[in-house]
Amino acid sequence: MRARLRLLGAALAAAALTALAAVTLAPPASAATLTEVTNFGPNPSSLRMYLYVPDAVAPRPGLLVAVHYCTGTGPAMYANTQYAALADRYGYIVVYPSVTRSSQCFDVSSPQALRRDGGSDPVGIKSMVDHVRQRYAVDPDRIFATGISSGAMMTNVLLGLYPDVFSAGAAFSGVPFGCFATTNGSEWNSECANGQVSRTPQQWGDLVRNAYPGYTGRRPRMQTWHGTNDEVLRYPNFGEQIKQWTNVHGLSQTPTYTDSPQAGYTRTRYGGSGDRAPVEAISMQGVSHNLPVDAAQAIRFFGLDTTAPPTTPPPTTPPPTTPPPSTPPPSTPPPVPGGCRVGYTVNAWNAGLTASVTVTNTGTATVDGWSLAFPLPAGQNITNGWNATYAPTSGAVTARNVSYNATIAPGASVSVGFQATHTGDTGRPSSFTLNGVTCTIA
Repeated sequence: MRARLRLLGAALAAAALTALAAVTLAPPASAATLTEVTNFGPNPSSLRMYLYVPDAVAPRPGLLVAVHYCTGTGPAMYANTQYAALADRYGYIVVYPSVTRSSQCFDVSSPQALRRDGGSDPVGIKSMVDHVRQRYAVDPDRIFATGISSGAMMTNVLLGLYPDVFSAGAAFSGVPFGCFATTNGSEWNSECANGQVSRTPQQWGDLVRNAYPGYTGRRPRMQTWHGTNDEVLRYPNFGEQIKQWTNVHGLSQTPTYTDSPQAGYTRTRYGGSGDRAPVEAISMQGVSHNLPVDAAQAIRFFGLDTTAPPTTPPPTTPPPTTPPPSTPPPSTPPPVPGGCRVGYTVNAWNAGLTASVTVTNTGTATVDGWSLAFPLPAGQNITNGWNATYAPTSGAVTARNVSYNATIAPGASVSVGFQATHTGDTGRPSSFTLNGVTCTIA
């Protein structure tokens, strides 16, 4: 178990450096410094508390809890992410909890940690929040949590245990609430880490609801980020988090909105199409556990990118007066003059896999609206996809374009992919046809 925790820590130490690549801000001239706070309240697991208060605090500041990765510390999280620099710009306050146990991982597995006010790390972190609220005019509707890996797991836990405290969270490479649960005192859950724990949305949602029985108030919004090549906390955990938090909010598993904010990223929103949808999920194609941490996008999701809270909360579902066309493919797609080529790469583990598909237009005319048909090998079943819609999820599958990638110019390519379960056969389809034309396979 310690070897696994060291692996997780080594991966996240690299991620701390990667985090700086996401946002570049000129350091402001500031006297504000990171300060350790002691005697902040009930603290059963002896966490340390570090506080960053910018020189110019907003009149009713937001409060962000930024939770570190295994082998990390609060000061390391402060130094290697952009949350403090953004606090200088927007006037919110940041708390950096810091683990003192030898693994330097947060407890997201013990029965105490997964029950409201049950003990362990969540109680200490809640005390830190209470301590800041007693001393600053914090807006109670703008208290948020974010974290990386172990900290991302804790973000899920905090939102589950304290929905009356936290308004939203952003989890970078995490797992669902309760996924890491153990009963033998171990901090590590191999089944969850390897993406082998799969539950129904209702079962995942019940884990959250049962952590605070009887609670009927609002539920925090969730933003989750995951790399498809995560080798430490496998990619299926991304889909399981989506199941959990959409169910907690009573939402469909079908996205309300899908786009690609940058090359290789697929962003889906559930229950709303705006910047502050109840659930937002960003899949990062080909990215490992050492994912870049885009602090600015987390702050945007929270609504902390302003010095004052909005006078009227933004609607969770702001549809336009006249919905824009979704650019569906025609019932009979036009033929592809010249042909097409498909590249297909599989990354498989135990009972799951991800497939990356690159479709190249080798013809002389632009393809405007496309469908790619292929026979999925027996036993494979698609559970989640990006950059295309897939139907059915097994057998003779057709992937259809989404609104932003309907056009493929001559010589150009489009990349799509999906996650699937399998029963042993991880092979690729035997053939592909694009708008009825047989493609060569690279």
